[in-house]
Amino acid sequence: MNENVKVICENDGSSLFVTMGTTLEQIAEVLALKNEHPFLAAYVNNRLKELNYRVYNPVSIRFIDITHFAGMGVYQRTLFFVLQKAVYDLYPDRKLYIKNSVAKGFYCEIQGMEDIPGEVIDRLQERMRDIVDQDIPIVRERMTQTEAEELYRKWGMEDKEVLLKTRPHLYVTIYSLANLVGYFYGVLATSTRFVPLFELHKYYKGLHLAVPKRTDPSHLEAMVPQDKMFDVFNEYADWVRVIGVANIGALNSRILEGRGGELIKIAEAFHEKKLGNIADMIQASHDRGGARIVLISGPSSSGKTTFAKRLGIQLRILGLEPVLISLDDYFVDREKTPLDDQGRYDYETLEAIDIGLFNQHLEELLAGHQVSIPRYDFITGKRTSEGVPLQMGERSILVIEGIHGLNPTLTAQIEDKYKFRIYVSALTSISMDNVNRIATTDNRLIRRIVRDYHSRGSSASDTLRRWGSVRRGEDKYIFPYQEQADVMFNSSLFYELAVLKNLVEPLLYEVPDTILEYGEARRLLRVLDQFTPLDGGEIPPTSILREFIGGSSFTY
Repeated sequence: MNENVKVICENDGSSLFVTMGTTLEQIAEVLALKNEHPFLAAYVNNRLKELNYRVYNPVSIRFIDITHFAGMGVYQRTLFFVLQKAVYDLYPDRKLYIKNSVAKGFYCEIQGMEDIPGEVIDRLQERMRDIVDQDIPIVRERMTQTEAEELYRKWGMEDKEVLLKTRPHLYVTIYSLANLVGYFYGVLATSTRFVPLFELHKYYKGLHLAVPKRTDPSHLEAMVPQDKMFDVFNEYADWVRVIGVANIGALNSRILEGRGGELIKIAEAFHEKKLGNIADMIQASHDRGGARIVLISGPSSSGKTTFAKRLGIQLRILGLEPVLISLDDYFVDREKTPLDDQGRYDYETLEAIDIGLFNQHLEELLAGHQVSIPRYDFITGKRTSEGVPLQMGERSILVIEGIHGLNPTLTAQIEDKYKFRIYVSALTSISMDNVNRIATTDNRLIRRIVRDYHSRGSSASDTLRRWGSVRRGEDKYIFPYQEQADVMFNSSLFYELAVLKNLVEPLLYEVPDTILEYGEARRLLRVLDQFTPLDGGEIPPTSILREFIGGSSFTY
């Protein structure tokens, strides 16, 4: 019997035969691959695996480090476990809560500590460094759900226990770090030594966990204050906690009780109330001789278009006359569009917009003149010569939507007093449990997969393939300006992933295991598996979610 199996390494194109049961870490050592940063995990036949994964069949392997989006996820999850271990060691009666991603890191709180003292943060950081230096193995094991529930009950992890009961499985995966157990929705590093770079800082009443830069892992991300973003996160998190759906287990329980329709109504009413409040702020500014232009920006799949249309309705209620303009109509002709590093048209850059013409039109409109607004034809890649005539009256207000809306360069010729800036994003509100959060990028990616399939004929593979480029564009052109907004709007709906689940799962299952995007599809399926499905029949036609699932009463 042949006990050797063939392994193909995609990193350098080499191949070798190894003994059955050889780990990925051992294979990397044999290959002696040169890499600037330590490998954290590897794709095995396009599925992400820990480095202690054992090979028993012929496979194709691609090792990844922290500079890969998935590798950064491995680093962050492992660091969360180390922090959780430090809290347990020093304060065994307290729970760690990893709340959200903010200020280029993660905001955390500790149960029972309303205002974490600086000396506590220093002790935690010192203990984390000890744990990393000790090179403690992180062990992954499979056990029955009954065993896992008993384990969680013993550790007082009620949120994990409830989640397991609402989404039952015969077997579940558990991780252990010395005497601490945990549950994570993705691959971890095999040892604490893989996460040496981090820092803890005081932040509001909790602490801020700083992580390395993905593009420059030898340096930490600088802690950029995001007070407005933090307030929006906290407001919504406090609200869903009061409503009783702060995590997936609680949401699943409500759905299983037959209260899904009630949850939809509550979430949508909250959106409507926030929209009304924003409209009131705009009217107050306008009546003081201020806001004449509303600038709406946000990352992909945030629901900016529907938000703009719903805001327009609220403004009409107040007697204003909103005029909607899309920045997309000011794209330069395709052959004049700048190219990115790979020689492709870069529609994300500000230079893809005819800023001169845009500002000229704004000035003329504000002066009361009639202007012919262009229309961009995405098929021909050119602006049409026949535009739409617009003219502003005394109660008119321009509502301009586009990814560059908050970039000061876009409207540099317009006085700030005439601008009202809004940042819109799907800032995921509910968590999986106290240490596992749902990334806002995942929420938006799932929305986009569904929308692209139904409205643009794109497969999930196509959307996943483009997503890395989209995220890089957001990091460069959108996120740096988000704190300049006068107000932020969280477009997420705490019930939405339960609705999107049934729509996106079939699309993700179609992603073949022969392409790189397969691993990301499987990861998203694992996230969605935690949700009890919810029928979306009661979602109103004006909902932001309708922009992605169809059935909207708005024209796009």
